[in-house]
Amino acid sequence: MKTVTIYDTTLRDGTQGEGFQLSGLDKLRIAKRLDEFGVDYIEGGWPGSNPKDVEFFQEAKKLDLKHAKLAAFGSTRRANTPVEKDPQVRLLLEADVTCIFGKSWDLHVEQALRISAERNLEMIEGSVAYLKQTTQKPVFYDAEHFFDGFKSDPGYALATLESALAGDADRVILCDTNGGALPHEIETAIKAAQGHLPQIQLGIHVHNDGGLAVANTLRAVETGVCQVQGTINGIGERCGNVDLTTIIANLELKYGFRCLPEGRLKGLTRLSRKVWETLAFDGPLGQPYVGSSAFAHKGGVHVSAVQRNPETYEHVTPDSVGNSRKILISELSGGANVRAKLANRYPELEGKTSASKILEDIQDKEHAGYSFENADGSFDLLVRRHLGHFSPCFEPIYYRIYSPANESAADQNDVTIAGAIEASVKVRIGDEEILCAAEGNGPVDALNQALRQALQARFPEISGLHLTDYTVRVINSTQETAAKVRVHLEHTFEAGTFGTVGVNVDVIKASWNALIEAYHYALMQHRDFQSEQSDLNNA
Repeated sequence: MKTVTIYDTTLRDGTQGEGFQLSGLDKLRIAKRLDEFGVDYIEGGWPGSNPKDVEFFQEAKKLDLKHAKLAAFGSTRRANTPVEKDPQVRLLLEADVTCIFGKSWDLHVEQALRISAERNLEMIEGSVAYLKQTTQKPVFYDAEHFFDGFKSDPGYALATLESALAGDADRVILCDTNGGALPHEIETAIKAAQGHLPQIQLGIHVHNDGGLAVANTLRAVETGVCQVQGTINGIGERCGNVDLTTIIANLELKYGFRCLPEGRLKGLTRLSRKVWETLAFDGPLGQPYVGSSAFAHKGGVHVSAVQRNPETYEHVTPDSVGNSRKILISELSGGANVRAKLANRYPELEGKTSASKILEDIQDKEHAGYSFENADGSFDLLVRRHLGHFSPCFEPIYYRIYSPANESAADQNDVTIAGAIEASVKVRIGDEEILCAAEGNGPVDALNQALRQALQARFPEISGLHLTDYTVRVINSTQETAAKVRVHLEHTFEAGTFGTVGVNVDVIKASWNALIEAYHYALMQHRDFQSEQSDLNNA
């Protein structure tokens, strides 16, 4: 099987993207995950550029990497400094692999470096040779702006590659640094390099400014490069680098190349999401292969077909990349969606009548402003009501909201008073009515705190129920202040996450409805689980 080596630059080039920052500890953790995943090279940073990267390379020695080689990134020597005296070059010496970049575009040589073309060639050859001779370790050369340089002056761009090989570079990486090249231009330039220097071992490093990073990288592999540089999730400066999650999946599943050790591809989705989580970003829902919607099906015709044969609407199996199929419920769904989503939990839905009635109810509610795509809790309660399984643990009677800040105009200037909202909640549990009040950081938090107090003595398990997200959307904005709003709540409970939804012209009422649904769902789920465990123990 043909192989393509994977060179990950998430920790260096990826962090140059706007809003993407990693602490030293974050970088070490991601490096460990990349090694476990099976990439060949991890570019840890540019030790000559900042103290954090210097510290990273010192701490990375303790990681005990099992597979990956740690690469240090840097530049060719400065124009007026001998290579052996250039401190930035000397900081690269202790890494497993060195990757240095130099100029391949005559425009940059003339206007950025402001040196002669010949001096630039000398800097490339001398820097590579020094690192190679001093370390006796692999040295990669990044030909920065190679494709722009090739369009401007093909002869000079190729001459820079000659200089890197003359310095004994182990591999030369052709870079589309501006991200503007087209696939046919990538192929033409690579073939020129291969024809001019038959012995050259090539890699590819592209950016996504033209939206073609994946296409350009795949074309480069088709043309014969043996190494791909990129970042997990495609993060990076401007429009980002090529997304390695997409590249690796395509190369292994579609092209038949080996990029990772056997069996590691199933860790692709987990790695992607861990990197997003570390960056405190939510990745795109539709990110190929690894996004949460990559295998989500909504149209009834689609779901029905996928249930019979997944190949009808899935180009690969979700499990091959560690992802999973998701069946969405909405007014666009068919009865097949309802049955597919709940077949294991509610086998009685095999009867078409029940599924049809549930679907009609969903369509009516979505017409009124509800959305069940990310509200599994509310959807489950709707199904329970139709099937006669809705048996709530409590009954809400009323709620009241009180703001001390409304007492007097003078109090409006008191931040402490203005920020305190009080809520009182009355619920019925069995024959007992319970009234509780609580303060909160806003009306929804106050309602949540009061409801929790009212229920916790009888249902201690709700101590594990935590509100993690709250979003509000205006549904019919043309009605201005009389418009309906949709409130979506996300909770975590017993190692799971679920959503509930409420709709009303009053945002507090909508929030209350979504909150009640969340408590109903969590308590019924817990009760069902306890009942199942009891049945198993008695069996």
